[in-house]
Amino acid sequence: MKIGLIGLGIMGKPMAKNLLKAGYDLTVNDLNQDAVAEIAAAGAKTASNAEIGETCDLVLTMLPNSPHVKAVMLGEDGVAAHMKPGSVFIDMSSINPVASKEIAAELSKRGVEMLDAPVSGGEPKAIDGTLSFMVGGKQEVFDQFKSVLEAMGSSVVLCGDVGAGNTTKLANQIIVACNIQAVAEAFTLAQMAGVDPKLVFQAIKGGLAGSTVMNAKGPMMIAGNDKPGFKIDLHIKDLNNALDCAHTVGAPVPMTAQVQEILQWMHNHEGGQKDHSAIAQYYEHLTGIQIGR
Repeated sequence: MKIGLIGLGIMGKPMAKNLLKAGYDLTVNDLNQDAVAEIAAAGAKTASNAEIGETCDLVLTMLPNSPHVKAVMLGEDGVAAHMKPGSVFIDMSSINPVASKEIAAELSKRGVEMLDAPVSGGEPKAIDGTLSFMVGGKQEVFDQFKSVLEAMGSSVVLCGDVGAGNTTKLANQIIVACNIQAVAEAFTLAQMAGVDPKLVFQAIKGGLAGSTVMNAKGPMMIAGNDKPGFKIDLHIKDLNNALDCAHTVGAPVPMTAQVQEILQWMHNHEGGQKDHSAIAQYYEHLTGIQIGR
């Protein structure tokens, strides 16, 4: 089986390396030719998007948002125009589920099946191959290609038809964003009340308040480390998709809207390229303190 991967950013590059480690025949492309060269040095072939469509049995994308996936797949001389009937497309990007369904409908006309399979876990889990995949599509297509996703992730779950993967990812991103905000707010309270946030973290991480989010992001807040594992601007994109989807189906999401305003404030104050744990800096701005320092 020949696999093509388009998109070698923070997430796509380590995911490509894990596919190579698993022994897959991989061809890659990206606008960033330095990233392409790095993955080629690790053993991948390189080709244009059109060539990937022509030569690969399975095409993967890991791109920023809906317009990018649509442009790559369905735009002028897009990948879909070169894919053979019977080939499969798996979009691992986090996009609006409405867009996933639209892309799937167009591919179906060409005899191409699709799964939407966004991931959670950020750069660290992309590197060590323990991402969580939330997948939408047909059971038989999922069963056929689950092992490919398992080369990059430790959890691969079919959530429903096409679009269900990205709907699940939106739910995931709401929970992550609200959790990060809660951790930042709680650490701010603790420090302003005279209690060391480091000790608060040690005391509560094993209880009901403990979470994977707090374990990953709490120490970053305390250390003032805002090196991006997942950028604020990308989380803004995901929450915009969540709000759009919620408005479409009539779901109430007031907490999501509030966190989005904080993230947008960070973007407007040169924080868009920082890790989403830098939400803590919003509270530091309001209070004049530095959490844990």
